[in-house]
Amino acid sequence: MGVAVVIPARFASTRFPGKPLALVAGVPMLARVWAIAKAAASVDRVVVATDDARIAHAVAAFGGEAVMTPASCRNGTERTKAAVDALDLQEEAIVNLQGDAVLTPPWAIGALAEAMLANPQIRIATLATKMSADAYAALKRQKADGQAGGTTVTFDRFGDALYFSKSLIPFVKKPDGDPPLYRHIGIYAYRRDALADYVGFPMGPFERAEELEQLRALENGMRMRVVQCDYRGRTHWSIDSPTDLVEAEAIIAREGELLARFDGTQRLL
Repeated sequence: MGVAVVIPARFASTRFPGKPLALVAGVPMLARVWAIAKAAASVDRVVVATDDARIAHAVAAFGGEAVMTPASCRNGTERTKAAVDALDLQEEAIVNLQGDAVLTPPWAIGALAEAMLANPQIRIATLATKMSADAYAALKRQKADGQAGGTTVTFDRFGDALYFSKSLIPFVKKPDGDPPLYRHIGIYAYRRDALADYVGFPMGPFERAEELEQLRALENGMRMRVVQCDYRGRTHWSIDSPTDLVEAEAIIAREGELLARFDGTQRLL
């Protein structure tokens, strides 16, 4: 039945109003994310879920598919579920890809899609990338400076998540060798029934404490497969503020575009 990617995108961001339509190195943010999703292996359909006609019109202008969802959706997961219901999506797996994830490699999305297709027993899956010693040291410095960004994850020998945290986990007593340090990448794939179950669960104490939505699944006994992905030297980054956008442009200038090129309508060539 294939894989559908749903990209939640709302206009009224508190920290960055109109964020999905902001230009990133000359290309609208949402057009970048849409093109990345379209380029991913094993993805059959890409839909933008929004509550704002300006975003829907922009998506139509660059050749994408958009669906209107209620303004009452509290987060991207609820908006993804609303899109699934509105369109009656029948794909085997639904990938929730945030609309500000402009530097997510298409092969990372493809790895998540392929894991869901390969193993029907997986109900929810997400991504993680192994941190180098330099990446770990940089994240440790950010945490010491009081920055909350950057989530780490631990998982069992079967690959199912044990815990996610904005703290650095596991604690590494002896930092030599090759410690199991993994940075979580906030992209999720769901079976349709798992998505329905998930949005029906109440917030638990660990989710409330960490402000990490994915902990809701673990607190309610749902297994979440962690798919390991090599970023191939690319920098993981998302955009929450205008300052983040400037840094994203600097990364693109330094590392090059993820996709070969965009034309004037941001269609992938």
